[in-house]
Amino acid sequence: MANDYYVVIMAGGIGSRFWPLSKTSHPKQFLDILGTGKSLITQTFERFNKLVPAERIFVVTNEKYSGLVKEHLPNLPTENILGEPTAKNTAPCVAYATYKIKQLNPNASCVIAPSDHLILNEPQFLADIENALQFAESKPALVALGIKPTRPDTGYGYIQFLEGEVAKGINKVKTFTEKPDLELAKKFLESGEFLWNAGIFIWSVEAIAEAFEKYLPDLSSTFEGIND
Repeated sequence: MANDYYVVIMAGGIGSRFWPLSKTSHPKQFLDILGTGKSLITQTFERFNKLVPAERIFVVTNEKYSGLVKEHLPNLPTENILGEPTAKNTAPCVAYATYKIKQLNPNASCVIAPSDHLILNEPQFLADIENALQFAESKPALVALGIKPTRPDTGYGYIQFLEGEVAKGINKVKTFTEKPDLELAKKFLESGEFLWNAGIFIWSVEAIAEAFEKYLPDLSSTFEGIND
Protein backbone atom coordinates (compact mmCIF):
# COMPACT_ATOMS: atom_id res chain seq x y z
CA MET A 1 0.00 0.00 0.00
CA ALA A 2 1.16 3.55 -0.73
CA ASN A 3 0.95 4.35 3.00
CA ASP A 4 3.75 1.83 3.54
CA TYR A 5 6.14 3.55 1.11
CA TYR A 6 9.23 5.29 2.50
CA VAL A 7 12.23 7.04 0.98
CA VAL A 8 15.78 7.06 2.33
CA ILE A 9 18.13 9.72 0.95
CA MET A 10 21.83 9.01 1.44
CA ALA A 11 23.63 12.31 2.01
CA GLY A 12 26.86 11.41 3.77
CA GLY A 13 29.32 12.13 0.94
CA ILE A 14 32.25 14.41 1.73
CA GLY A 15 32.35 16.04 -1.70
CA SER A 16 35.81 14.96 -2.80
CA ARG A 17 34.92 14.57 -6.49
CA PHE A 18 33.94 18.22 -6.94
CA TRP A 19 36.80 19.78 -4.97
CA PRO A 20 37.53 22.69 -4.71
CA LEU A 21 33.93 23.76 -5.45
CA SER A 22 32.78 21.11 -3.03
CA LYS A 23 34.59 20.86 0.30
CA THR A 24 34.39 18.53 3.28
CA SER A 25 32.63 21.30 5.21
CA HIS A 26 30.12 21.83 2.39
CA PRO A 27 29.93 18.77 0.08
CA LYS A 28 28.28 18.69 -3.32
CA GLN A 29 24.81 17.59 -2.17
CA PHE A 30 24.43 21.03 -0.57
CA LEU A 31 25.55 22.95 -3.67
CA ASP A 32 23.51 24.42 -6.52
CA ILE A 33 25.81 22.85 -9.09
CA LEU A 34 23.19 23.02 -11.87
CA GLY A 35 22.37 26.70 -11.35
CA THR A 36 18.69 26.06 -10.63
CA GLY A 37 18.54 28.00 -7.39
CA LYS A 38 18.22 24.75 -5.44
CA SER A 39 20.82 22.39 -4.03
CA LEU A 40 21.02 18.79 -5.22
CA ILE A 41 19.63 17.48 -1.93
CA THR A 42 16.72 19.92 -2.12
CA GLN A 43 15.88 18.74 -5.64
CA THR A 44 16.10 15.11 -4.52
CA PHE A 45 13.79 15.73 -1.56
CA GLU A 46 11.25 17.63 -3.64
CA ARG A 47 11.30 14.89 -6.29
CA PHE A 48 10.47 12.13 -3.81
CA ASN A 49 8.06 14.33 -1.89
CA LYS A 50 5.78 14.00 -4.91
CA LEU A 51 5.65 10.28 -4.15
CA VAL A 52 5.53 10.19 -0.35
CA PRO A 53 4.91 12.83 2.37
CA ALA A 54 7.84 14.41 4.18
CA GLU A 55 7.03 12.36 7.29
CA ARG A 56 8.06 9.22 5.38
CA ILE A 57 11.31 10.59 3.97
CA PHE A 58 14.51 9.97 5.94
CA VAL A 59 17.95 11.45 5.31
CA VAL A 60 21.06 9.60 6.50
CA THR A 61 24.07 11.88 6.79
CA ASN A 62 27.16 12.47 8.87
CA GLU A 63 26.29 14.06 12.20
CA LYS A 64 28.26 17.17 11.25
CA TYR A 65 25.94 17.76 8.27
CA SER A 66 22.66 17.44 10.20
CA GLY A 67 22.37 21.22 10.51
CA LEU A 68 22.94 21.67 6.77
CA VAL A 69 20.27 19.07 6.00
CA LYS A 70 17.77 20.95 8.19
CA GLU A 71 18.75 24.24 6.55
CA HIS A 72 18.20 22.87 3.05
CA LEU A 73 15.13 20.76 3.90
CA PRO A 74 13.07 22.84 6.36
CA ASN A 75 9.96 20.70 5.72
CA LEU A 76 11.70 17.48 6.75
CA PRO A 77 10.91 16.49 10.35
CA THR A 78 14.02 16.85 12.49
CA GLU A 79 13.64 13.30 13.81
CA ASN A 80 13.90 12.05 10.21
CA ILE A 81 17.51 13.22 9.98
CA LEU A 82 19.62 10.21 10.94
CA GLY A 83 23.10 11.41 11.86
CA GLU A 84 25.89 8.87 11.60
CA PRO A 85 28.62 9.32 14.23
CA THR A 86 31.22 8.25 11.66
CA ALA A 87 31.22 7.51 7.92
CA LYS A 88 31.11 3.75 7.26
CA ASN A 89 29.98 3.68 3.61
CA THR A 90 26.74 2.35 2.15
CA ALA A 91 25.82 -0.85 4.01
CA PRO A 92 25.70 0.62 7.55
CA CYS A 93 23.93 3.70 6.18
CA VAL A 94 21.22 1.53 4.63
CA ALA A 95 21.04 -0.65 7.73
CA TYR A 96 20.61 2.37 9.99
CA ALA A 97 17.60 3.57 7.99
CA THR A 98 16.23 0.06 7.46
CA TYR A 99 16.02 -0.86 11.13
CA LYS A 100 14.72 2.59 12.06
CA ILE A 101 11.87 2.33 9.56
CA LYS A 102 11.26 -1.34 10.37
CA GLN A 103 10.72 -0.30 13.98
CA LEU A 104 8.15 2.27 12.86
CA ASN A 105 6.43 0.14 10.23
CA PRO A 106 7.40 -3.53 9.71
CA ASN A 107 5.34 -3.56 6.48
CA ALA A 108 7.31 -0.72 4.90
CA SER A 109 8.82 -0.75 1.43
CA CYS A 110 11.67 1.67 0.79
CA VAL A 111 13.49 3.53 -1.93
CA ILE A 112 17.19 4.06 -1.19
CA ALA A 113 18.64 6.90 -3.26
CA PRO A 114 21.70 9.19 -3.32
CA SER A 115 21.16 12.87 -2.69
CA ASP A 116 23.05 14.14 -5.73
CA HIS A 117 21.48 12.66 -8.87
CA LEU A 118 20.33 14.62 -11.90
CA ILE A 119 16.92 13.37 -13.09
CA LEU A 120 15.59 15.09 -16.20
CA ASN A 121 12.38 13.10 -16.80
CA GLU A 122 10.85 13.13 -13.33
CA PRO A 123 7.38 11.78 -14.29
CA GLN A 124 8.92 8.68 -15.91
CA PHE A 125 11.38 8.27 -13.06
CA LEU A 126 8.66 8.39 -10.41
CA ALA A 127 6.50 5.98 -12.42
CA ASP A 128 9.41 3.51 -12.55
CA ILE A 129 10.01 3.91 -8.82
CA GLU A 130 6.34 3.32 -8.02
CA ASN A 131 6.31 0.25 -10.25
CA ALA A 132 9.35 -1.12 -8.41
CA LEU A 133 7.76 -0.39 -5.02
CA GLN A 134 4.63 -2.30 -5.99
CA PHE A 135 6.79 -5.24 -7.05
CA ALA A 136 8.92 -5.12 -3.90
CA GLU A 137 5.95 -5.14 -1.56
CA SER A 138 4.53 -8.23 -3.30
CA LYS A 139 7.78 -10.22 -3.62
CA PRO A 140 10.78 -10.73 -1.28
CA ALA A 141 12.99 -9.08 -3.90
CA LEU A 142 15.85 -6.58 -3.87
CA VAL A 143 15.41 -4.28 -6.87
CA ALA A 144 18.25 -2.25 -8.42
CA LEU A 145 17.39 0.56 -10.81
CA GLY A 146 19.28 0.42 -14.10
CA ILE A 147 19.94 3.09 -16.71
CA LYS A 148 20.30 2.29 -20.40
CA PRO A 149 23.94 3.14 -21.19
CA THR A 150 24.76 5.64 -23.92
CA ARG A 151 28.53 5.14 -24.00
CA PRO A 152 31.15 2.67 -22.70
CA ASP A 153 31.76 4.59 -19.48
CA THR A 154 34.35 3.19 -17.05
CA GLY A 155 33.13 5.29 -14.12
CA TYR A 156 29.90 3.37 -13.52
CA GLY A 157 28.96 -0.06 -12.27
CA TYR A 158 27.08 -2.32 -14.70
CA ILE A 159 24.13 -4.66 -14.21
CA GLN A 160 23.73 -7.62 -16.56
CA PHE A 161 20.10 -8.70 -16.78
CA LEU A 162 18.39 -11.83 -18.05
CA GLU A 163 15.93 -11.74 -20.93
CA GLY A 164 12.25 -12.07 -20.11
CA GLU A 165 10.54 -9.79 -17.64
CA VAL A 166 9.36 -11.30 -14.36
CA ALA A 167 6.97 -8.35 -14.06
CA LYS A 168 6.39 -5.14 -15.99
CA GLY A 169 9.76 -3.43 -16.37
CA ILE A 170 11.44 -5.93 -14.01
CA ASN A 171 14.16 -8.41 -15.05
CA LYS A 172 16.30 -10.78 -13.02
CA VAL A 173 19.91 -9.75 -12.48
CA LYS A 174 22.62 -12.06 -13.78
CA THR A 175 25.80 -10.20 -12.76
CA PHE A 176 27.10 -6.97 -11.27
CA THR A 177 30.42 -5.51 -12.50
CA GLU A 178 31.96 -2.52 -10.76
CA LYS A 179 33.69 0.04 -13.03
CA PRO A 180 35.08 -2.15 -15.84
CA ASP A 181 37.99 -1.15 -18.05
CA LEU A 182 37.24 0.46 -21.42
CA GLU A 183 37.42 -2.71 -23.52
CA LEU A 184 35.06 -4.57 -21.24
CA ALA A 185 32.70 -1.59 -21.10
CA LYS A 186 32.59 -1.57 -24.92
CA LYS A 187 31.66 -5.27 -24.94
CA PHE A 188 28.94 -4.62 -22.36
CA LEU A 189 27.47 -1.87 -24.52
CA GLU A 190 27.59 -3.97 -27.70
CA SER A 191 25.85 -6.93 -26.04
CA GLY A 192 22.73 -4.98 -25.11
CA GLU A 193 22.54 -7.02 -21.91
CA PHE A 194 23.88 -4.40 -19.52
CA LEU A 195 22.58 -1.32 -17.74
CA TRP A 196 24.40 1.27 -15.69
CA ASN A 197 23.84 0.76 -11.99
CA ALA A 198 22.01 3.89 -10.83
CA GLY A 199 22.77 3.24 -7.17
CA ILE A 200 19.04 3.44 -6.43
CA PHE A 201 17.46 0.44 -4.73
CA ILE A 202 13.92 -0.60 -3.84
CA TRP A 203 12.88 -3.29 -1.37
CA SER A 204 10.74 -4.08 1.64
CA VAL A 205 12.37 -3.61 5.03
CA GLU A 206 11.65 -7.26 5.71
CA ALA A 207 13.52 -8.43 2.59
CA ILE A 208 16.59 -6.26 3.14
CA ALA A 209 16.71 -7.11 6.86
CA GLU A 210 16.72 -10.82 5.91
CA ALA A 211 19.55 -10.15 3.45
CA PHE A 212 21.56 -8.33 6.13
CA GLU A 213 20.98 -11.22 8.53
CA LYS A 214 22.19 -13.72 5.91
CA TYR A 215 25.11 -11.88 4.34
CA LEU A 216 26.19 -9.33 6.99
CA PRO A 217 25.23 -10.98 10.29
CA ASP A 218 27.50 -8.77 12.41
CA LEU A 219 25.89 -5.64 11.03
CA SER A 220 22.43 -7.16 11.40
CA SER A 221 22.95 -8.16 15.03
CA THR A 222 24.32 -4.70 15.87
CA PHE A 223 21.22 -2.90 14.64
CA GLU A 224 18.71 -5.55 15.72
CA GLY A 225 19.99 -5.13 19.28
CA ILE A 226 19.26 -1.39 19.36
CA ASN A 227 15.75 -0.59 20.60
CA ASP A 228 15.96 3.19 20.65
